[in-house]
Amino acid sequence: MAAELFSTSLPHGEDEEEEETKKNFVQLSEPEESAERNTVGIDDGDDDDDDDDDERLSWQGAHPTLRERYMYSDEVELDADTVLATLYAAKKYIVPAVAKACVGFLETSLEAKNACVLLSQSRLFEEAELTERCWEVIDAQAELALRSEGFCEIDRPTLEIVLQRETLNIREAAVFQAALSWAAAECRRQGLAVTPRNQRTVLGKALYLLRVPSMSLQEFADGPAQSEVLTLAETHNIFLWYTATNKPQLDFPVGKRVGLAPQRCHRFQASAYRSNQWRYRGRCDSIQFAVDRRIFMAGLGLYGSSGGKAEYSVRIELKRQGTLLAQNLTKFLSDGSSSTFPVWFEHPVQVEQDTFYTVSAVLDGNELSYFGQEGMTEVQCGKVTFQFQCSSDSTNGTGVQGGQIPELIFYC
Repeated sequence: MAAELFSTSLPHGEDEEEEETKKNFVQLSEPEESAERNTVGIDDGDDDDDDDDDERLSWQGAHPTLRERYMYSDEVELDADTVLATLYAAKKYIVPAVAKACVGFLETSLEAKNACVLLSQSRLFEEAELTERCWEVIDAQAELALRSEGFCEIDRPTLEIVLQRETLNIREAAVFQAALSWAAAECRRQGLAVTPRNQRTVLGKALYLLRVPSMSLQEFADGPAQSEVLTLAETHNIFLWYTATNKPQLDFPVGKRVGLAPQRCHRFQASAYRSNQWRYRGRCDSIQFAVDRRIFMAGLGLYGSSGGKAEYSVRIELKRQGTLLAQNLTKFLSDGSSSTFPVWFEHPVQVEQDTFYTVSAVLDGNELSYFGQEGMTEVQCGKVTFQFQCSSDSTNGTGVQGGQIPELIFYC
């Protein structure tokens, strides 16, 4: 679902809020005043405002369904164009059932393209669970999230929190470019020309959250050094920081982000070679898996040559019900040991719970290879339980009990 569907704009002004709310989202009936008083239990006496507020809150807390609150039905129809404003109305009028439905809708719609927008809104609405889910997506799929149009729509405080994030799984050069894109959008919002000087101005102190010195020298020279957003003195000092023995003090953080540590699910209890003459023949090795909680698939661990060092060309794929979700065509070098060798997808892919996915690998190189034995149908890996079953795509003998694709590499 595209990021732009989740607009960050909300109603402004009391009259506009109530009119918009009544029209689009929360249709309230209009009982007579006396009936409402009897139902709600408000005395005819002159209670003060504080007592009225407390009584109203108590009444709403005691009537959790929508029907009990004079709404036409307990069915809530939501769509991407209205869900955020509906959540705003539900919060304003203290209707937790509607708010819960909105948050559930947003969680199921969450993906890298809208994660930053939803992070901004979840912070505004103080929805801690939704905020945590947004961070899971942003951390694991940071490059996709920060390159999205939605990232350019977030407010400045959210921008600063993202730029401070230690666990972003992304190169710093890409973070720098994302910050410039946000600054360009902010210039347009403020009616300013998009120039390096104005971009620097609208970034303000957020500029100094970018870990520019953690880039490689080549990345710095090709990017920030030519952006004209940095001053000449800053550019000069950063070049000295890379090359000089006596390094200057910098206003930018110099340490790299910690990022996310990939986890590995190993599905075999033993490996072997030569005895069965297992070979890579350009055929497909494939296996199906399911997990009991949402993860992000990052790549596969593969066996290499059992006859010494060898280079392989490999194509890996991830599918769901026949639909291709991710692939990569690359190479890796094996050292002749029984170790596994990581091969990565271009970007981590969100994998939902309780659904079978298919991973496959086609290798071209030294035919004789190691292979796995004593495979397990279920593997507990940290907080995630994996289940495995054979894949009809496998044409090279790989299955649950033995074969190739010994490891799944993921973030959680």
